[in-house]
Amino acid sequence: MTVHLEVAEGVGTIRLDRPPMNALDIAVQDRLKELAEEAAGRDDVRAVILYGGEKVFAAGADIKEMQAMDHAAMVVRSRALQDSFSAVARIPKPVVAAVTGYALGGGCELALCADYRIAGENAKLGQPEILLGVIPGAGGTQRLSRLIGPSKAKDLIFTGRMVKADEALALGLVDRVVPADEVYTAAHAWAAKLAQGPAIALRAAKESIDAGLETDLETGLAIERNWFAGLFATEDRERGMRSFVEEGPGKAKFV
Repeated sequence: MTVHLEVAEGVGTIRLDRPPMNALDIAVQDRLKELAEEAAGRDDVRAVILYGGEKVFAAGADIKEMQAMDHAAMVVRSRALQDSFSAVARIPKPVVAAVTGYALGGGCELALCADYRIAGENAKLGQPEILLGVIPGAGGTQRLSRLIGPSKAKDLIFTGRMVKADEALALGLVDRVVPADEVYTAAHAWAAKLAQGPAIALRAAKESIDAGLETDLETGLAIERNWFAGLFATEDRERGMRSFVEEGPGKAKFV
């Protein structure tokens, strides 16, 4: 298989495994969607890591495969391409991308589907599709501009240039930079901590933020209000507040 899901102690790692560069061909895209949906539905997965291995996250799409496609074929395929990435973005649990080496084109777009991005000092990110005479097609024009703002996104997309980890951090494209050999460890620590948290409240927080960003403030506040009130029907809310009153803050155990 070109993509694997490994689960241990509440953390699911979706691992790209298509050497040497983890090119995102159709088979990888379809498998990614399948495993993202599996991770979303499994009760034993409470947080997710996206990982391409020690050397490279994903260097982009399989250009030879795309070169053979005409307009009619891509009209059909483009929906499935976006759906595979959106399946990752829709995982209702905390998702962190552990980025080593290249995260270009579709690889960068995959990292954008995570809630948090930890990059190695050797990471290089970018959307170089313009150099091929096309534009990002797996969400890059939308997710990148929402993350770092339209003008910065346009600079990266218009020029197709790569940015190193330090610039990616300054742009807000990644959230943390660590030594290359510590990327997965750092991502696992982030995911493992959240895997111990209140699963329904984390889902509520993620969906409130993501859905709220797509609408006006009043509608966003209504989404937040409905989730907030709904959490008062959960066992985790009872456990968390009881622990706070009896033991003080930060001591509740939700698993």
